Amino acid sequence: MASDTLARTGSGTLSGLDALDLATQEKGASRLGRLWSATWPKIAALALALGIWQVVVWTGWKEPWALPGPVTVLSDLGSYLLTSALWDGLATTARRAAVGFVAALVVGLLTGLAVARVRVLRAALGSMITALQTMPSIAWFPLAILLFQLSEQAIFFVVVLGAAPSIANGVIHGVDYVPPILIRAGRNIGARGLNLYRYVIAPAALPAIVAGLKQGWAFAWRSLMAGELLVVIATKTSIGAQLTYARELSEAPRLIAIMIVILVIGLLVDSAFGAADKAIRRRWGVLDQAGS
Repeated sequence: MASDTLARTGSGTLSGLDALDLATQEKGASRLGRLWSATWPKIAALALALGIWQVVVWTGWKEPWALPGPVTVLSDLGSYLLTSALWDGLATTARRAAVGFVAALVVGLLTGLAVARVRVLRAALGSMITALQTMPSIAWFPLAILLFQLSEQAIFFVVVLGAAPSIANGVIHGVDYVPPILIRAGRNIGARGLNLYRYVIAPAALPAIVAGLKQGWAFAWRSLMAGELLVVIATKTSIGAQLTYARELSEAPRLIAIMIVILVIGLLVDSAFGAADKAIRRRWGVLDQAGS
């Protein structure tokens, strides 16, 4: 009798371990499945774009010196990745982007918080912020060059003006949609002034703020690329300056290769913001764990 009980217990234990092992394998398989389901559309889109590009080249719509094929461009891109010019240019461009975006972040956050909570400022500046956001960044460059000549300050000026309004609008919309009951609850437990913003308003508005940051980065990056195309500083190489040189020298493969580098940087930053947004939604419990 005891041996039968032991046998059943051992059998149950083995069955439980088998089930656990099977669940682990299924979890691993599901992770691979999610990775593949997220990857194959991007691969398919890339293959489709390259195929269309090659077909356009085959039609003879433009001469090869003006529109080279994918093989020629990708070969030049491989060589370009091994040069110091690319990495020196990336260092300059990344520094400008980081400094400009951080400055725009500070201006946008402070402005957005002030406008969202002070009615007089909302009436005075609310529409102006949206108007500034819709203004093309390229339109600021004549004024920037007039004020700062062809200098780093001119590029910085336009990057901040291009990004700050989007960040401010994200903060304003985020604060506007904070449920009043949360603010009242925060005040009831003693949150006042900065503590109310830190512990109640900021966490509740965080999804909208991140969306504003993402849009602000897009405007900052576009403004920076436009600035580096217009404001070429001979002593400092940059991605935009190299793009200008490639155009002036009619080096189409290098020009398109640089454009691909710019596109990849944009995709990488967008992926970073997407990961941050997903983490926030998971923390808030609005992201399906099975589909994440």
